[in-house]
Amino acid sequence: MQRTLRFSNPRPVLSKTRPHRPSSLVAARCLHQSPSPAQASTSTASGTTSTSTSTSTDTGTDRTTHFGFQTVPEDAKESLVRTVFDSVASSYDLMNDAMSLGVHRLWKDDFVARLRPGARGPLRCIDVAGGTGDIALRLLDFARERYADRETAVDVVDINGEMLKEGFKRFKKTMYHNTPQVAFKEANAQEMPEAEFPSNTYDLYTIAFGIRNCTSIPDVLKEAYRVLKPGGTFACLEFSQVNNPLFRTVYDQYSFSVIPMLGTILAGDRASYQYLVESIRKFPPQPEFAKMIQDAGFTTGALHEGKGGAWTDLWDGIACIHTGVKL
Repeated sequence: MQRTLRFSNPRPVLSKTRPHRPSSLVAARCLHQSPSPAQASTSTASGTTSTSTSTSTDTGTDRTTHFGFQTVPEDAKESLVRTVFDSVASSYDLMNDAMSLGVHRLWKDDFVARLRPGARGPLRCIDVAGGTGDIALRLLDFARERYADRETAVDVVDINGEMLKEGFKRFKKTMYHNTPQVAFKEANAQEMPEAEFPSNTYDLYTIAFGIRNCTSIPDVLKEAYRVLKPGGTFACLEFSQVNNPLFRTVYDQYSFSVIPMLGTILAGDRASYQYLVESIRKFPPQPEFAKMIQDAGFTTGALHEGKGGAWTDLWDGIACIHTGVKL
């Protein structure tokens, strides 16, 4: 299901958002015991991450995937992730502050600056998993302030109505309120309706701190490839795998000990913050994710970090920027 909303009429999204369902998140956490931080660090260091698996039963094949460190049916993950973001939507930026040691805002600025929206004329952009609108706002501001571009437009897409509601609050305070430069659309990144998101439409596809929460990363990448024009750019900013073993150990201790505690203190929700920490550890290492981008059809740099490479690490890999071009 997909809904398009302009700022002049925010009520459709507000009236149709799904209710918070904490019981499903609690139930998911009971499926398996979470590993300790040391176990998680060992798994991460050896690169043993996975995005989905298949398990066979006597009656057929049931596909499973991860929800943090839990194994759940693929068709259950979407609702479980929705529950998490229903819970954290109002404190989303605060959550990112906790998970990035407060520097996610600088990373987002860097991410957008590297893309240089407006440098080659107005762009049609799609920001996926972008419900709170912080990347969209940066794209529009950068184009306007650096290149006097008042025509670049962004479709902000998110599967979660609560996140979109936060985006409305943010944009109502800006000059872009009630203009054609931004629209919010509720849709699943893995299967966006072609009637609303035609193939070969967008110049730039961005997704920041969102793709790791999707059930099927390959499906998201295929959709990104489909909706981009030839010559269009895919750009992803995501928490990733820390390179330095000592730094990794310190960051793991912070992540597993401090962040869930902050979730309890700041939002009264330890379980959601625990999931978000675990989801980072389950995200593919940089070379593996870069190869997935290539497998979706994109042209990237060589499979290494830095100049001429497929990705750029931020803070030694706490976060990472990946890009690819649809030729």
